[in-house]
Amino acid sequence: MGNINSPKIILAALILYLAIPAQAAEKFITLASTTSTQASGFFDYYLPIFQGKTSIEVRVVAVGTGQALKLGENGDADVLLVHDKIGELKFVADGFGLDRREVMYNDFVIIGPKDDPAKIKDLNNAIKALQRIAESKAEFISRGDDSGTNRLELRLWKQADIDLRPDAASWYKEAGSGMGAVLNMLAATGNAYTISDRATWIAFKNRASLTLLDEGDSRLFNQYSLILINAKKHSHIKQKQALLFMDWMTSPEGQQAIANFKLDGETLFQPNALAAH
Repeated sequence: MGNINSPKIILAALILYLAIPAQAAEKFITLASTTSTQASGFFDYYLPIFQGKTSIEVRVVAVGTGQALKLGENGDADVLLVHDKIGELKFVADGFGLDRREVMYNDFVIIGPKDDPAKIKDLNNAIKALQRIAESKAEFISRGDDSGTNRLELRLWKQADIDLRPDAASWYKEAGSGMGAVLNMLAATGNAYTISDRATWIAFKNRASLTLLDEGDSRLFNQYSLILINAKKHSHIKQKQALLFMDWMTSPEGQQAIANFKLDGETLFQPNALAAH
């Protein structure tokens, strides 16, 4: 038997020891994603399926889309799942992201009190609904967090030609919080409105006097997309593993798994990656 203290054996052991953390590091990727995909329970259902197929763990940082894009820009994530097409296209054009893929969608809905003081129920027109809220001076609570939902909401107010400056719109409040927290604020207030993504609304259980009042406007379409972070900007990005995740999520199997995710019998996200090809 060889001498365990020989230089060759020590060197081999050292190489093996140093290799273990590197191998372990390849077993996970970091995904910066929206709060809606986390709060709805989607990732708890979906990511174990992918890990079972590939042995790659996906570690989620759930933040608003604006913050997710910033994390990607700084190289603090390997891949993004976000929902603000305008911001996403700029992110890719600026060279921070590659290979943007549309993967699934749902829609935004306008939530408010059942007695509906602004009388927006079933207008099926987001602009008219916001104009009525402004005219009635009914309280509106915005996420105010640069999320995809917040960005969409601000574009709608602009289209509605509503001045949101504090001296002109004392009824407009910014929470600086995620969607779940805003819905809880509405439930406690009892007389305010907001715009929510449908998935978070379906998953939200503390509804009190809240109800879905308006939906169906094509301007409320909510597309989710994957973006690979550019490894030329950040050499530590796990591009190969991130691409495996993107390929699986946009594959027939991954798309079917999205369609299979339901709460209370409702499908929360509709897959549409295959429709893009």
